Amino acid sequence: MNRIVECVPNFSEGRDLYKVEQIVQCFRAKENIKLLDYSTDKDHNRCVVTVVGEPEELKNAMVEAIGKAVELIDMTKHEGQHPRMGAVDVVPFIPIKNVTVEEADKLAKDVAKEASEKFGVPFFLYEKSATAKHRENLATIRKGQFEGMAEKMKESKWVPDFGPKTIHPTAGVTAIGARMPLVAFNINLATNDLSIADKIARQVRHIGGGFRFVKAMGVELEERGIVQVSMNLTDYTKSAVYRVFETVKMEAQRYGVNVVGSEVIGLVPMQALINSAEYYLRIENFSMDQVLETRL
Repeated sequence: MNRIVECVPNFSEGRDLYKVEQIVQCFRAKENIKLLDYSTDKDHNRCVVTVVGEPEELKNAMVEAIGKAVELIDMTKHEGQHPRMGAVDVVPFIPIKNVTVEEADKLAKDVAKEASEKFGVPFFLYEKSATAKHRENLATIRKGQFEGMAEKMKESKWVPDFGPKTIHPTAGVTAIGARMPLVAFNINLATNDLSIADKIARQVRHIGGGFRFVKAMGVELEERGIVQVSMNLTDYTKSAVYRVFETVKMEAQRYGVNVVGSEVIGLVPMQALINSAEYYLRIENFSMDQVLETRL
């Protein structure tokens, strides 16, 4: 592949693996497309897919996957810990190789146009593709979630960019756009008190006065009997993984709570992990060239 775009669509299904497999199948065995990863979470009731490919082939596969999700997922019956507003909740396109942000933006708009016409799903453009300042932030678009979105879309400032003027009755609405790489990073706490995770999330996220490039919320992991600070680091070069981790750990200590683990959802740039290794191991003058795999 000479031109590579990454796409990380989030589908609102993390419990019925048969449905998940049918959606993911849209990205398999396709020329100039590579399925890198997909993961499901029962508590979030969500599937996150990571796929890369040439722009045109990736567009076709993404439209196909949207159609399959619209067919299989009924948002009127969906419950989960993660905020959501559609069967295909969000579709980000990330330029990786020989592709500009502007080209990723065009790709997002092409997918939105074709999918809205084929399946009757409305689309909001977000991040680098946003048509207005108040539409850049995904959390702002998603506020109200599926249940409140039909009423919200009656406001002139929330008319969708593509598709019908109101939600699809079972598939809701989708956010789509171009963005830079982010790190989906969650930190698990040794408590079942969701209010503690909520308080910590408010301290570290940008909207609450925390890190400029961090979005965070508290999530309950019912199966494990613990809670989690679930985060998106939208620019790990400026809001480093290790710095966010240490801050969450410090804030947890005020409540007498320990961190029991963390997790990365989807894929992560190697440099983000190297930055953390440099910090914790106090490595001096380290270079990416010293990573064995980069020299192969």
